Amino acid sequence: MRPTRARLTLFGAALLAAAPLVFAGPAVAEPRGGGGGPTVEERRLELEAPREILRRSGFDTVAPDFARSLEGARSVAEAETVVARDGARLWRRAVERVQGRGPAGGDLSRDDDRPLYWARLGMTRALGEWRPGFPLPDERRAALLTTLERSSRGEDSIDLPAGPRIRRIVVTGFDPFQLDADPRRSNPSGAAALALDGTTIRTERGPARIETAVFPVRWADFADGTVERTLLPSFRSGPRRADGFMTVSQGRIGRFDVERTNGAWRGGYPDNATVSETGTVPIPSGVPTPAPQPQWTTTTLPYGRIVAADTGPFPVYDHTEVTEIPAGGSGPVVRPDGPTPGSAARAGGGGDYLSNEIAYRATLLRDAVGLKAPGGHLHTPVLQFGPGNTDPATGEVTDPEFIRNRLTITEQVRDVLTVAAG
Repeated sequence: MRPTRARLTLFGAALLAAAPLVFAGPAVAEPRGGGGGPTVEERRLELEAPREILRRSGFDTVAPDFARSLEGARSVAEAETVVARDGARLWRRAVERVQGRGPAGGDLSRDDDRPLYWARLGMTRALGEWRPGFPLPDERRAALLTTLERSSRGEDSIDLPAGPRIRRIVVTGFDPFQLDADPRRSNPSGAAALALDGTTIRTERGPARIETAVFPVRWADFADGTVERTLLPSFRSGPRRADGFMTVSQGRIGRFDVERTNGAWRGGYPDNATVSETGTVPIPSGVPTPAPQPQWTTTTLPYGRIVAADTGPFPVYDHTEVTEIPAGGSGPVVRPDGPTPGSAARAGGGGDYLSNEIAYRATLLRDAVGLKAPGGHLHTPVLQFGPGNTDPATGEVTDPEFIRNRLTITEQVRDVLTVAAG
């Protein structure tokens, strides 16, 4: 995700125009306990586009069914069981729909990542509005919400196989974002994650099993350690240790980018909760991390081989540009060939938003635990609607070119990953 430079994506232009107004006040994380009403993200469920996406995928029954299950819980323990079960069920249902298993549930194309996002928000809203007949302190409700988020994103179900005859790869994607400008938006990285989860690819070094997760576009979740909590079990030594990883997000129009360098800086662009954060990337306590915290981390993906390979119709670039404050300097400088010694990060190759941050966190964790494996960040092309369907006020939630673009991006992500894993 690269919304901080309007020249890089059409999606960023409208929001960037209002950026000074957003950045003027301090960032405040949105309360997630009961009694506060629906969140910013949940309120978007009232728009017509999300309703249509849910209806045309059959996912419009997810939140009502979950609410009924919650009503049947007679204790916190029973509620925990319901939340974990239904969250995992939503993730499996989304994966199976994208991968062509079971009924489609409607005429929305199977490759669509949006039903998962909007159905999850229906569930979190139902959990926030639930008033059980037993005491449920805010902290317990918040813990239930965490369980729901993790289980419905695949974060707690990464299951890499053991054994020397198969390689193990972790891939991550993101939710749709910039939804106030256009609530119809999809995120090709999330679609690719759903398409790849639990699949096996054939590489030059043999078969490789892929396990995936999809992350929120929210600063607070990253500060709370959702990335490290998800990746650490696969990064630590052991028979199921990952042999490679790739964090994926949406980037520029018409191109893929392998991001060479990641920076320890949050640029403040509003997230899906309309919260802004500016400053050094905060590392949660309790996770392995180098000290002192480095300003930069680098990819270990084989970018030369990836760029040289024929992976699909979109060009793939080894992207080396960063923005830094040079050692002894006072202002930001764009460096086309990476950072200079002793500089302070202001944007990695992937910018200063959450795509840069997930790349920084994942590679920092890689270095902290000594994982010697290819890993880094891939930016996909921007997923665009077809001509005549670009106005969210009058446009359709899908069209043939939109579907074709998403399928093409997903297939090229798979081919890039095949090269990287080989």
